[in-house]
Amino acid sequence: MTIETITPQGTVEGSKQALVNDLKRVVGDAEDLLNNVAGATADEFTLARSKLEARLEQAKSRLLDARTAVSDGARCTVDATDRYVRENPWTVLGIAAAAGIVIGAIVSRR
Repeated sequence: MTIETITPQGTVEGSKQALVNDLKRVVGDAEDLLNNVAGATADEFTLARSKLEARLEQAKSRLLDARTAVSDGARCTVDATDRYVRENPWTVLGIAAAAGIVIGAIVSRR
């Protein structure tokens, strides 16, 4: 029996850690199933298979949660960047020009 740690849901790091834990459990259950399949009865095999399927479903669910959290974070970043560029076009243009000059100077030295 494993002890599960509770991680905060909705955060990228929390989703990532929960997904890693779920995947470790799935791999462990798969290894147990493979090790015990030779001497297992049909009922034991069915029980182990259903347990493995349940773990896979949990892992899929956590993967979807992580994907959603990353997608939401990226969307917020894109929206904030777009808003800043629309509100400060000349500042952004100046920063882009300065970055271009610096990169050009670095590349030309090589």
